[in-house]
Amino acid sequence: MTFPTDVPHGGDPERAGDVDVRPLVEEDLEWLWHWNVEVVDPQWKHWDGPYFGVDDGRGFEEFAEEWRSGLMTGHRAVATVDGKRAGFVSRFEEPPAGGGWWEVGIVLFQPAVWGRGVGRRALRLWTEETFAATDAQVVTLTTWGGNGRMIHCANAVGYRECGRIPQARSWQGRRWDSVTMALLRADWTG
Repeated sequence: MTFPTDVPHGGDPERAGDVDVRPLVEEDLEWLWHWNVEVVDPQWKHWDGPYFGVDDGRGFEEFAEEWRSGLMTGHRAVATVDGKRAGFVSRFEEPPAGGGWWEVGIVLFQPAVWGRGVGRRALRLWTEETFAATDAQVVTLTTWGGNGRMIHCANAVGYRECGRIPQARSWQGRRWDSVTMALLRADWTG
């Protein structure tokens, strides 16, 4: 299924387009379900925690019910390119509440937008929004040693590696490090 508000495949790899992050709304749920459940073995799942290996067989209503709770929090948003949906960003507060530590995540569903600066721009916007909307003193993101693009993207935005757990993940018969990157509010330049 193709959604009319998806970023088209192909295009100029040198041009990221107008990247934005906007609130998640009810109309996005079917699109999210499509990319998270309906698409069989999507490329993005090979990079976003592939070691979890969880196939999500939920129907749309069950999926949407869980996601509806996040519509009003402001902690989930859609990354767009030229007004068309390209991916998703999220954040949550690490316990205890009010401690000033927030974790963010980003996924771009379509390989057509990878390597074009879209992730970097979306992560920069989401980081800015996280510092503006929360009490965050530090924002972290966690990935794995095999996802060099995510590590490079986070570095370009200003995140620095602050933790590496050796061989914490197993995928495709190989051990991979878990990598945590952090950005302090005091170091954020926007």
